[in-house]
Amino acid sequence: MNQQLKDKLSLLPSSPGCYLMKNSEGRIIYVGKAKKLKNRVNSYFVGAHDYKTTKLVSEIVDFEYIVTHSEKEALLLEINLIKDNTPQYNIMFMDNCYYPYIQMTNEDHPRLKIVRDASQKKAKHFGPFPDATAAREMIKLLNRLYPLRQCNHIPKKPCLYYSLQQCLGPCINEVDTQVYQSMKKEISAFLNGDTKEKIDELTSKMIQASEDLRFEQAKEYRDLIEHIKYVTSKQHVQFDDRVDRDILGYYVDKGYLSIQLFFMRNGKLLSRDLNLIPVGDSVDDDLHQFIVTFYQTNTLPKELLVPYELETDVIEDILDCKIIKPQKGNKLKLVQMANDNAKEQLEKKFQMVEKNHAATIGAVEQLGTLLSIPTPHVIELFDNSHIQGAYSVSGMVCFKDGIPSKKDYRKFKIQTVQGVDDYASMKEVVYRRYFRLIMEQRPMPNLIIVDGGKGQIDVAREVIESLNLSIPVAGLSKNDKHQTAQLIDQEGQPVDVHPKSELFFLLTRMQDEVHRYAISFHKNVRSQSLYRSLLDNVPGIGEKRQKALMTHFKSVKRMREATLEELSEFLPIETAKNLYNVLHDTHNST
Repeated sequence: MNQQLKDKLSLLPSSPGCYLMKNSEGRIIYVGKAKKLKNRVNSYFVGAHDYKTTKLVSEIVDFEYIVTHSEKEALLLEINLIKDNTPQYNIMFMDNCYYPYIQMTNEDHPRLKIVRDASQKKAKHFGPFPDATAAREMIKLLNRLYPLRQCNHIPKKPCLYYSLQQCLGPCINEVDTQVYQSMKKEISAFLNGDTKEKIDELTSKMIQASEDLRFEQAKEYRDLIEHIKYVTSKQHVQFDDRVDRDILGYYVDKGYLSIQLFFMRNGKLLSRDLNLIPVGDSVDDDLHQFIVTFYQTNTLPKELLVPYELETDVIEDILDCKIIKPQKGNKLKLVQMANDNAKEQLEKKFQMVEKNHAATIGAVEQLGTLLSIPTPHVIELFDNSHIQGAYSVSGMVCFKDGIPSKKDYRKFKIQTVQGVDDYASMKEVVYRRYFRLIMEQRPMPNLIIVDGGKGQIDVAREVIESLNLSIPVAGLSKNDKHQTAQLIDQEGQPVDVHPKSELFFLLTRMQDEVHRYAISFHKNVRSQSLYRSLLDNVPGIGEKRQKALMTHFKSVKRMREATLEELSEFLPIETAKNLYNVLHDTHNST
């Protein structure tokens, strides 16, 4: 431990708060909370620890802390800091499951849709559902029973659903709000399990249709009744209670915390969720963090059942629901069932996690060893794309601990290079990327990988050195079949990677992803360029009208399919005629 770290430890207050552990690059690698910062942070640097904590401590060279007024504030701050910084030792192995809900929107013309975030207060949510398939099946059924609108935006003319009598047609009809209120009430009852009234109504209609010799319609009613029974029976397991409650159980083994949640709505078991996270400073802290984070995006039940030994004072101040620690009866049996499931599933889940770990972090660690560099937790990859030097672009993708970080992807249009010159193009984008990071004082990656061999590596290294940076650069070459063939180190020497290893699979995924990203951007740029070139030939269409047309139609194909009347909605009639003629000119259509 360095002297600076010792000095900072001695100055820690005994207040509640959060601490942020940093590595040698200044990157936040762990966030925790404490009732007493002084005791908790100092505990990392004394005594023996498990494997995960020992590895974490070996990487800590500095830390920061934030004092809060209470442990409750510290917990909420910890959750936000983890979301903002995604520290590797916090997010490792976390599932981050977001369950599907059916949302009934609070619009003038309401609709039903599937959402993964049930925190929107104005809308009404039903669920969670076991999976998206179950939610889709239920919406499909409800749309047949209740003709709410199904389009995202109300069109200017009736759609197919109106013809099928699955929509009231607010695009052409005035719909009384009382009609919607009545349907919303029936849908709510249906989703809460009260299906008998609807089945009775359809049965009555089926009998009447049969007596009137309308056998086809009678068959439709019969099929609909069967569909209701099928969907609802598949979705629910009956329980002798009609209360909305969630049941939490857990089990700790091998340094990991297995958390089992059961969801009960209207007394029926809907679904369950298993989560596996590495044990941090204490099991109670980990459970508090999991519970509060989970209910930030999922609906709170009326009751939350938890094991008796779990301390709940902190979360009771945060969650607006009744937290019960049952000691006898059916509620205790539910908690024991959740605990038993957590224990039973841990071994199988842990085997899967070990496999995923080998394919991501384990492969990244192996990559660092082979290149003789520290483990490259953050890797950025570049690939160029063009057609004989035209529409030249480059794509950059980012992988963090072997997992794509799509929010960090970047696109580049080549600005300074004319014709075919991959080296110059690579030089330009590498300079633009890292000069900007320097100017914005943002963290650098641990490794740069270019698509290509020694030539691309050399020009990338030249740029990195000119910026006074010390980021290692490697390359990935391809074979004649355009498949990943070889890893090349920064000296231009091939690195032996077994083609059946997890590292080789990771490198292949990385190279495929950056190639896909660059090609996709190239196609988009080329399409927009051709699009603008075509519109430049139309009298009366300037840059402003080009943007409006591009925003609405998206492609030349869709614009060509539009009628003259539809084009004239955006353009004066003479200009619309000019555009229509250009679009349907034989030469332009080919």
